[in-house]
Amino acid sequence: MSIAKDSTSQELSPSGQPIKPIPGSYGVPFFSPIWDRLNFYYFQGHMAYFKSRISKHNSTVLRLNVPPGPFLASKPHVVAVLDALSFQVLLDSSKVDKTDTLTGTYIPPLSLYSGIRPLAYLDTTDPLHTTLKTQITGLIVSRKDYVIPSFRKIYGSLFDSIYDKVESSGPTEFNTLSQSAAFDFMCSAFFEGALPSVAIGPSAADMALKWLTFQLHPLVSKASNLIPWPLEDILLHNFHLPPCLVKSDYKALETYFTNVGESFLTDAEQVGISRHVALHNLIFATIFNAYGGIKIFLPFLLKWLVQGGPELHNKLSEEIQSVIRSENGSVTPACLERMPLTKSVVYEALRLNPPVEYQYGHARSDLVIESHDAAYKVKKGEMIFGYQPIATRDEKVFTNGEQFVAERFVGEGEKLLQYVYWSNGRETDEPGVTNKQCPGKDIVVLVGRLFVIELFLRFDTFTGEIGELPLEPKVTFKSLHKV
Repeated sequence: MSIAKDSTSQELSPSGQPIKPIPGSYGVPFFSPIWDRLNFYYFQGHMAYFKSRISKHNSTVLRLNVPPGPFLASKPHVVAVLDALSFQVLLDSSKVDKTDTLTGTYIPPLSLYSGIRPLAYLDTTDPLHTTLKTQITGLIVSRKDYVIPSFRKIYGSLFDSIYDKVESSGPTEFNTLSQSAAFDFMCSAFFEGALPSVAIGPSAADMALKWLTFQLHPLVSKASNLIPWPLEDILLHNFHLPPCLVKSDYKALETYFTNVGESFLTDAEQVGISRHVALHNLIFATIFNAYGGIKIFLPFLLKWLVQGGPELHNKLSEEIQSVIRSENGSVTPACLERMPLTKSVVYEALRLNPPVEYQYGHARSDLVIESHDAAYKVKKGEMIFGYQPIATRDEKVFTNGEQFVAERFVGEGEKLLQYVYWSNGRETDEPGVTNKQCPGKDIVVLVGRLFVIELFLRFDTFTGEIGELPLEPKVTFKSLHKV
């Protein structure tokens, strides 16, 4: 790492930025991380927690504690990168080691994965990372033609059902109904065979969500209005929930994926991956990465559509219906590219609410991180942390970055896609074995666009109410106006 100096002996970064000490502190051991956790979850909230520290230190790169802290994480100290420029260090596999950093400063009990360490917890330098990511990418590519028909069938039926419920019973919550549809859709798109709601039963999606909860509960708050926050903090943020409580649910999921994933498991064996390792990676990729991501993202997308109101609805309805009419009712990959507003809306929702909010990595060596106006030295081994929703709302990159702007990525606005990082990589990059970008990146964008299309093929406009759930907004349809 070559460091220059200016005429006043001030150290400069390779691009000429002044190198400054990283501001902030970790406070009193044990007690400060707990106090910071309470601020993060209950007294301030996520965004205010970071913004208050940026304001205090006048820096978007700073030292702070991240949850959950004691007793789940003995080392809650991180160097936080909270702007669009400094955040990019976490996307560079040559600079950060991602071993066991998916959930940050703690790792869930490996018994939740039958003792294996899933792909998402492996660094790019691990030989198994290359083999596993190649196999999972191959599965996605081999099933790409099933995504559109599977989504249209399952979510088309969902929207029809929601309309009937609204007409007959009044306001209808989207989240609960979508939860089962999302799980069925992902399995229909990726595998042959019965849907989980049929093979396992109506509780299949609940089983998947329960298993996810046992991994992510240290990062969840306000999980129930029935539990006072001090008790919730004790229950969720101090100790791992016993994996034995989800063992029977996971066993049912394991049986299902053994059956529908037979060809994947056979292919994995042929390249030297044991069926055991392949099976539990398949479960993780389908439920944690795919189903979990869709479950969180679609309510956020719907929230922004609800708030967009009739003016946005009319524009989307006109764009979508005119293109689909020209295709005689067919939805094809080619016709999707003729819907720039639809595409922009999906990217804007991903920018504001990426399904995975946090990114972590350990510095591989001593390095310099640059923000917009300064640079900072980070030592080898230090944990670097990024809060994605604040980095992708950076006002120095996105005008009115806190606001939902439907047309932001239309035309010349597409150049800003390089700063949309929701997939653990730039939207303009492609997933590969040498990076940690989500292998299903393009599928998520496609699903978002299909969601908007199916909605506006049926309805010209709609109204809804927005509430709050632990992982995503609660969206309730109040009225739907059919085409």
